[in-house]
Amino acid sequence: MPAYGIFIKNKTIDADALKTYSEKAGPASAGHPLSALAYYGAFEVLEGDAAEGVVVLQFPDMAAAKAWYHSPGYQEALQHRLKGGDYRVILAEGV
Repeated sequence: MPAYGIFIKNKTIDADALKTYSEKAGPASAGHPLSALAYYGAFEVLEGDAAEGVVVLQFPDMAAAKAWYHSPGYQEALQHRLKGGDYRVILAEGV
């Protein structure tokens, strides 16, 4: 069953670090079966804390999502995201 990676950007800390993350994260997805379902488009927070942006990625299953997240390429990109912004990241199994 599909799995979803949900990225909620709460706050930008360092825009340059996020730019570097963006440059590295795209190529890090090569070889990983993922589809972007939402990517920093319009959104509305109906409950909870405010957010600056939302990304939703779809994977074939949780194993594929974890393989992408823990891959060397994404882990390298991740270091820049951690410096660049305050995020919540959730992996959720679909139905």
